[in-house]
Amino acid sequence: MHNQVKRRYYPLVSIVTVNYNQSEVTCSMIESLNLISYPNIELIVVDNASKEDSPLIIKQRFPSVDLILNPINYGFAAGNNFGIMKARGKYVLLLNNDTMLTPGFLEPLIEKMESDPTIGVVSPKIRFFHTPNTIQYAGYTPMHPYTLRNFSIGFNEVDKGQFDSDRETSYAHGAAMLISRDVIMKVGMMSYIFFLYYEEADWCEQIKKAGYKIWYVHNSLVFHRESISTGRMSAMKIYYLNRNRLVFMRRNLKGSVFYKAIVYQFFIAIPKNALKYLIKGKFKLFNAYYRAVGWHLKNLFNPEIHENPKL
Repeated sequence: MHNQVKRRYYPLVSIVTVNYNQSEVTCSMIESLNLISYPNIELIVVDNASKEDSPLIIKQRFPSVDLILNPINYGFAAGNNFGIMKARGKYVLLLNNDTMLTPGFLEPLIEKMESDPTIGVVSPKIRFFHTPNTIQYAGYTPMHPYTLRNFSIGFNEVDKGQFDSDRETSYAHGAAMLISRDVIMKVGMMSYIFFLYYEEADWCEQIKKAGYKIWYVHNSLVFHRESISTGRMSAMKIYYLNRNRLVFMRRNLKGSVFYKAIVYQFFIAIPKNALKYLIKGKFKLFNAYYRAVGWHLKNLFNPEIHENPKL
């Protein structure tokens, strides 16, 4: 706190959030944002062609918000990218619209970034909104090279201060990640190919490849309502999770690790999981697996898979 009192320089932070059929949820996030102590922010809300409610209520209630109305839902990565393109800040904070912010959450993130030019991204401690003393994120483990899964450190643990020190981590959390404009200029924005899931993990990989570090910042706290928009285990979720796990693999693994991962995914993980749904008679979910793999066969040589859109 002592440092924050002395600080006279508050770099502009551009906060970008994507809205899809959740204008009321987005409004309650903005209400919490209006109570923060950091004095220099701009807020950009990107609406991904909401059909079920009117995003115009966001602008009516909060006239200072820069509201971008996309005519088509291009996905989460693209929605964030449209916001990043409009951002003027030294830093860009990507925030899920279903987060609730604590008044002093932004200062520690900026302090951390300003303290070391090799830090490219930071994320706060994230706790569940509905069980406010339970941790969702206090850093991530590395991605397993074959299963392409990783785990959130502290997930579902009661917060007793066991993660109350900053640490370098493998990935930031897509619900709240602060990144410097310089890094975006160097690395590019999120790949459009993902649409939903794995895009921020992939972005973190690109950022690490460019020589930057990712940090978890313990004394910044954000609450997360958790995935309201996609539901529990829908066919859409299964399709994009599995399609994009393979996209992530194709973009980030090389050499023998890549081939071993392909063998594991195609001959063990995907058949096992798909068969499970078939046996349970969940044909829609089985079909989602089938389509996820089929997409890759159709897009074996698609150059877009390896593109990083530039700012």
